[in-house]
Amino acid sequence: MKTNKANGEAWKHEISERLLKASECTIEEMMEELSTSPEGLPQRVAQERLEQYGSNRIAYEKPPVWFVQLLLCFKNPFILILLGLALFSYFTDDTEAVIIIGTMVSISVLITFTQEYRSIRTAEKLKAMVKTTATVTRQSLKQEIDMEDLVPGDIIHLSAGDLVPADVRLLQSKDLFVSESALTGEALPVEKQDTSPRGAARSRVQHVKSRNALELSNMCYMGTNIISGTATGIVASTGVSTYFGSMAKTLTGKRPPTSFDKGVNNVTFVLIRFILIMVPVIFFINGFTKGDWWEAFFFGLSVAVGLTPEMLPVIVTANLAKGASVMARNKVVVKKLNAIQNFGAMNILCTDKTGTLTQDKIILETYSDIHGNQDQTVLEYAYLNSYHQTGLKNLLDVAVLEHAELTDVLVKRGNYTKIDEIPFDFNRRRMSVVLEKGGNGHLLICKGAIEEILSVCTHVSDQGEVVPLTPLFTVKAQQLVRKWNNDGLRVIAVAVKTTERNDEPYGLKDEKDLVLVGYIGFLDPPKETAASAIRALQQSGVEVKVLTGDNGAVARKVCREVGLQVDRVVLGSDIERLNEVQLAVLAERTTVFAKLNPLQKARIVRALQSKGHTVGFMGDGINDAASLRDADVGISVDTAVDIAKESADIILLEKSLMVLEAGVIEGRQTFGNIVKYIKMTASSNFGNVFSVLGASAFLPFLPMLPIHLLIQNLFYDISQLSIPWDRMDKEFLRKPRKWDAKSVGRFMLFIGPISSIFDYATYFLMYYVFAANTSEAQSLFQSGWFIEGLLSQTLIVHMIRTEKIPFFQSRASFPVILLTSLIIMAGIYIPFSAFGASIGLQPLPLSYFPWLVGILLSYCVLTQLVKTWYIRKFNEWL
Repeated sequence: MKTNKANGEAWKHEISERLLKASECTIEEMMEELSTSPEGLPQRVAQERLEQYGSNRIAYEKPPVWFVQLLLCFKNPFILILLGLALFSYFTDDTEAVIIIGTMVSISVLITFTQEYRSIRTAEKLKAMVKTTATVTRQSLKQEIDMEDLVPGDIIHLSAGDLVPADVRLLQSKDLFVSESALTGEALPVEKQDTSPRGAARSRVQHVKSRNALELSNMCYMGTNIISGTATGIVASTGVSTYFGSMAKTLTGKRPPTSFDKGVNNVTFVLIRFILIMVPVIFFINGFTKGDWWEAFFFGLSVAVGLTPEMLPVIVTANLAKGASVMARNKVVVKKLNAIQNFGAMNILCTDKTGTLTQDKIILETYSDIHGNQDQTVLEYAYLNSYHQTGLKNLLDVAVLEHAELTDVLVKRGNYTKIDEIPFDFNRRRMSVVLEKGGNGHLLICKGAIEEILSVCTHVSDQGEVVPLTPLFTVKAQQLVRKWNNDGLRVIAVAVKTTERNDEPYGLKDEKDLVLVGYIGFLDPPKETAASAIRALQQSGVEVKVLTGDNGAVARKVCREVGLQVDRVVLGSDIERLNEVQLAVLAERTTVFAKLNPLQKARIVRALQSKGHTVGFMGDGINDAASLRDADVGISVDTAVDIAKESADIILLEKSLMVLEAGVIEGRQTFGNIVKYIKMTASSNFGNVFSVLGASAFLPFLPMLPIHLLIQNLFYDISQLSIPWDRMDKEFLRKPRKWDAKSVGRFMLFIGPISSIFDYATYFLMYYVFAANTSEAQSLFQSGWFIEGLLSQTLIVHMIRTEKIPFFQSRASFPVILLTSLIIMAGIYIPFSAFGASIGLQPLPLSYFPWLVGILLSYCVLTQLVKTWYIRKFNEWL
């Protein structure tokens, strides 16, 4: 990962130098270097360059071909152990063991491969649904082509609303403003101009060192979008050679391990350590006591299979696949199955504000005079300004027009004729229209930022009277606006001026001596479901933190409205001076971070993880890609940029926190069922080891043949295949759950030996009551323990699956009850069948079964008593 990032950074530096060089060149030099002209490239040359430079695509982390993906499914410690055991069995002609183990491995691998292959293909189809085109001139003809077919040297045309499809050197531009937030995180658009390089005699080396490649005013970058204006440019670089491409390149490669990966690995190696210790012990005891080392080897091999939770990959994958299926019905595409469990373990969700907590739609909240009182006249002026402007109408203009449509203002537009317009720019931060009404002079209506409007006003409209703008009015205006800002409102001022008719064009010189008439306030309102969704997440133990690039006052207001407690808002500038330890402490205590750039978002995610939290991150821009990869579960939406969807583990088809809350519960359900299997099989198998140890030391024959152990283990595992369809107790689902290898080890040590008590009781029963105490009678002994061992192992499924009393306080799902019942009946039948006879088992006398019922009931009662003590002692069960 580090090497990949280092290479990516070197690549990015090389591209930065290339961009700086392109910015310095004159237009003629640029045309000559790229062998193009204002008439564009010939079609033949464009095709040759497409083959030379490749498609204009980013270096995404493409999914592996199907056979590679299939081979990756074998990359699991238990799968590898089982394959090793199968190999041993093959070379020793133990065909039954090979078939049983091979069946287990095949089921696990096929489920994993099928689900992940389907999920990846679904995500790929989502990406393919969106096709972007670009307008180019080729052979003097203006035409639309697929963005992927752009090549260096193409003459491209950009206008408001366009996505910039490559790194472009501007040739001509008019009122061009570009949003670069996808690259830089900066919310405000920047102005671009077709400026020629200055200071030709200046050293180019100095020029490169003194300039930032993302601050070049005559360059537009791939991944940004045009806010207003038009431009013509020449494509300087495409695909991975763009700055956007260099950022994407650093995000490919191996991801850091998530909470799920670490947890599974820890639990896996705890179980493997038990296997490596216990199997040799059993092998040597049997070898020394029985004298048949070859038989002892086979028995040890069988115990190794029995100790191995061989169905863990199957159970885990089946649980995750079921969770993915449930979430798919809720319009969620799960790209990486492990993300399901990470959902359940997640205790902190970091999310943006806009579009997640809010509707991502500005509405006009208030219109008032200079004193803050509602004034219809102010709305009329704002409406006329927004309606008659010809530039790209921003979200504020749209909000004014939509609000005014519901009033009588609409009818007033017919009384006015537009004379002129002074367009908006980000230096003055205001725009004006000039209207004429019935030949009675001209009316200039100007709206914009408070400070900029006040700077060109000399009077105010005070209750219908025009009075001079005094310092007192200015202070009151600033106080009123500050109050509204603290309430989350974006405030725009409206001013007017009447003049005599004239034929001269209007310009910036005419924006003076205006009369301030009032203000209009806008709000990005919270989603109706946001408050209830956050409340549900909090009740489920998930803390929501807002990481936004917006200003602190707006973020604070929105968060309070949706029920988030906001003691303070930390700005991006505040965390720059903090080291990682200090940031981790601050991040835990803070709910809202504002004015953040992409690197700061990723730092906060990593800081929270360093404190042991499982962190989810929801984002949809290139600036979110690093955070999406670093988080334990990255969440994006289908409208996100491709690199964000590529970096995410989960893609939402609707941007709703309610979907996330449902995912959290499904994740915990999945995790609970996985832990059930691990603790069931680990404790049961560990108990069996104690039973085998005792029997190996004192019996004159093997307590069970290797084939008996393998079949018993297979039947037991089949009984657990229904666990993914089991339900969890509501109490379990209330809080986040994480893997705990110590808990699994402790559970094995305390719960496992309980079964050994009743195994020894069965030994005593068979040895003394039924006189199965000689080598000739070993078949009867083995049959008695085979049934008791299988039934006790199957019953433990019901004992361990809940903290409550099974069958009475908590009942398993129908699939679990059905399958365990079938296995119990099959286990009892086998010694009476021809198959049982073929593997060395024999029918048991009817007098055996009352004893069996007593042993099993005693086992259940003792297990429940120990369970109650265990929960009281360690405050946990699953």
